[in-house]
Amino acid sequence: MKIGLFDSGLGGLLILKAVTSKLPWYDYEYYGDTQHLPYGDKTEAEIYRLTKQGIQHLFERDCVLIIIACNTASAETLRRLQDEFLPEYYPHRRILGVIVPVVEEVIDSACKKVLLFATKRTVSSGKYHLELGKRNEIDTKIESIATPKVVPLIEEGKIGEAVSHIATHIDKKLATGERIDGVILGCTHYVLLADALQERFGSTFSIFSQHRIIPNKLDTYLQRHPEIEARLTRQGRRNIFLTEHRSDYDRYIATLLEGHFVASN
Repeated sequence: MKIGLFDSGLGGLLILKAVTSKLPWYDYEYYGDTQHLPYGDKTEAEIYRLTKQGIQHLFERDCVLIIIACNTASAETLRRLQDEFLPEYYPHRRILGVIVPVVEEVIDSACKKVLLFATKRTVSSGKYHLELGKRNEIDTKIESIATPKVVPLIEEGKIGEAVSHIATHIDKKLATGERIDGVILGCTHYVLLADALQERFGSTFSIFSQHRIIPNKLDTYLQRHPEIEARLTRQGRRNIFLTEHRSDYDRYIATLLEGHFVASN
């Protein structure tokens, strides 16, 4: 059986690359809903319907564990899928998100003032704050900033503009003397901005990017759940399914996964 990853587009491929670099021996299945990206401007009902459709596809492709590699979908649908969909249809399989691992990392870092950059839906969900509250982490403050222009810029290959868009928000905060201990890149697409932002701001604050967090958290999860890990097959296969073919993704897939994949749509 396989590890599945779900996202609306490019961001999930970046997480897939990071995870397979850390744990290359497992078999992986990726579902990218490129036909409907971005998710950040959709209603909760739309996000749930589209996410469930992708999750169903991955389970039918023999995935025993699925990572929703999308902050918007994690925020809006994960709990409902875990509480309602899994028990009825796939009680012996698991679905994980990407928000809790980041919150845990922020807490472990001892950062007290953190900026969160994310889609409108992720910000409006308040999920990051909710997970902090569940852990009684009242000393850590997260300020959320919705950046809806960033995902379209990244999908269009305008990485420099996307970096500048987020950097402008940070510069304004720093100019007022505001304390910033960390920055959460709360969308998997934003992985592509992490190195450039780190280079621009240096050690001014910590940058929490999910491609650095999720692989280690997944490794730890599998160690804690041998009943899941034992069911995973180990042939190093990666299959990629896109709901709508995009020629620009061919280059990304070949580069990110070094040709070690089967793509379909």
